[in-house]
Amino acid sequence: MSPAFGKCFDPTGAVHGVPTYPWRCAPDGLATRRQLRARGLRPGGQPVVAQLMCANRRAGGERVAYLYRVDRALPVRRMTSRKWGALALAMLARRTCPRCRLDVGYCIPRSRGICGLCIATEEQSAA
Repeated sequence: MSPAFGKCFDPTGAVHGVPTYPWRCAPDGLATRRQLRARGLRPGGQPVVAQLMCANRRAGGERVAYLYRVDRALPVRRMTSRKWGALALAMLARRTCPRCRLDVGYCIPRSRGICGLCIATEEQSAA
């Protein structure tokens, strides 16, 4: 067994406090939040049952994904008309350029904070 695999394999939970498995080696009946969501489920307030762990080579640490029991998961709540409206307003705010006040049709990158047309105008006037 490789050292990385041995560090991530703790089915009793003695080292990490909860049972820990290597990436892609979770037992049947357990799923991550994303996997539950793909099935139309949510954790529903249940505690974390286990975790997946793998080495994160970019950051130098470990990546962790928490696992929940599928049989105790609840169905996803339906969106109300008020929530749909709030989501539509939030997306409109992300698409509206703060400088020219136009809905540009795409989410404005947070790195620049303005639309592409305003960026081009700014670069042209600087040159």
